[in-house]
Amino acid sequence: MPGFEYFGDLERKEVQDVLDTGVLMRYGFDGMRNGHWKAKSLEAGLQEQLSVKHAQLVSNGTAAVSTALAIAGVGAGDEVIMPCFTFVASFEAIMMLGAIPVLVDIDDTLTLDPEAVKAVIGPKTKAVMPVHMCGSMANLEALKTICDSNDLLLIEDACQAIGGTYKGKYLGTYGDVGCFSFDFVKTITCGEGGAVVTNNSKYALNADHFSDHGHDHVGNDRGAETHPILGYNFRISELNAAVGLAQVKRLKEFISIQKKYFTIIREELSNIPEVTFRSVPEGGEESYAFLSFYLPNLEIARKVSSAFKTNGIDVCFHYYDNNWHYIREWKHLKNIKTLYPVSPQVKEGLKYLETKQFEKSDHYIGRNISCLIKLSWTEEQVKERANIMVKAIKESL
Repeated sequence: MPGFEYFGDLERKEVQDVLDTGVLMRYGFDGMRNGHWKAKSLEAGLQEQLSVKHAQLVSNGTAAVSTALAIAGVGAGDEVIMPCFTFVASFEAIMMLGAIPVLVDIDDTLTLDPEAVKAVIGPKTKAVMPVHMCGSMANLEALKTICDSNDLLLIEDACQAIGGTYKGKYLGTYGDVGCFSFDFVKTITCGEGGAVVTNNSKYALNADHFSDHGHDHVGNDRGAETHPILGYNFRISELNAAVGLAQVKRLKEFISIQKKYFTIIREELSNIPEVTFRSVPEGGEESYAFLSFYLPNLEIARKVSSAFKTNGIDVCFHYYDNNWHYIREWKHLKNIKTLYPVSPQVKEGLKYLETKQFEKSDHYIGRNISCLIKLSWTEEQVKERANIMVKAIKESL
């Protein structure tokens, strides 16, 4: 991770195909395309790679989350339970639909805590949305049991975890609908892009319509298409899809490289008694995009984070003080700072954030450091990196 580190002839060929035809839009212009349909081909590739019946490309991961919720009927006044450790896009995508994000604690998986989910289910709850942060997963079996018992949707935000699996299924394909991001720093990238995946044919048809202004895509005359529903412009371009089409063919290769480097570093850090690692639910295998580990306390984690930077160990994140990924610094959400009026339902629904504390999550995030695994490293560089990390941690204890 990220896939742009491995751009090569395959990506250039797919992009050149689009430039040669001159058709950058994914729909229409059939006669000019010379048989090239990059978005359709990438959707087929995702279906094959992830063993899922339906994939719908969209413009980015945020659009994928909004689309996933909308196609399953989540909207105004509905509550969606989500973790307090994620990217800000998770709650943005919920609020775009007029729904209410209900943030709850994580556990030692660094993902949604099933017990915290149970505690907040109410009459307005419509969906549970685990976010598979940093390449690994929530306890999906426990969450599915909760959802089934309460007639709730299970929507997987797998934007950071493509290629990971849980009990024989790829992350994003276990719940009712799954979401992926293909932005510039993801394991496979389109530059900008995202996807919604599902085994539900009704949801798939909804996604096809919703992501393109409600177009029904019947026939080969775009101007004659009808609009069964209202939708948005969440289309991906053929140029972006072309890059992703080359990258998806290399997904297993990328995961293999990540696993190799992840394992080298983890084995070295395992020799330090004070270092422990995030829990992975039984039956799960990470995508190995990040190596996430815990230190004894917040003070030591901050010291180690600083020591890593001093010693040239980049792309290691201590999320406790991070502005993008953890509830502590989301003042714009807590204060509902928007450029437009927010509905009374959403205002009332977010009042809990004025007083809610996330002590359990602080306990885990405060002690956690997550290190991105780069594809472009050599094995020798990884070993050197691991040795520097060990030294920096030991000196900080």
